[in-house]
Amino acid sequence: MEVKNLTCVECPMGCQIEVGLSNGVVEYVKGNTCPRGKLYAENEIKRPLRVLTSSVKCVGGKMLPVKTDKPIPKDMMMDLMSKINACHPSLPIKTGDVVIKNLYEDVNLIATKTIE
Repeated sequence: MEVKNLTCVECPMGCQIEVGLSNGVVEYVKGNTCPRGKLYAENEIKRPLRVLTSSVKCVGGKMLPVKTDKPIPKDMMMDLMSKINACHPSLPIKTGDVVIKNLYEDVNLIATKTIE
């Protein structure tokens, strides 16, 4: 049996989690103090997810900080960056405005700052 050790990032506790794998299948998860830790560990082993943060150059040259409104698969980040880099939104834009709708499946890229 293969054993992986992870540090949970779902809350400030930072539980040290041990995941037992048999032929790539999660057999057990221990060390988590809440159910979120177990779910985090299982997802981290199967297909890690992350919120993608970046910035885009607006029409006129100002830089706009952006992020995905939901986590995306970690292995998709570089592919999605080409779409993000090709985006040049017009101003004004407000925090929370959708910059790219459905960047990945039902995940949108949103502005994290208001720029006039």
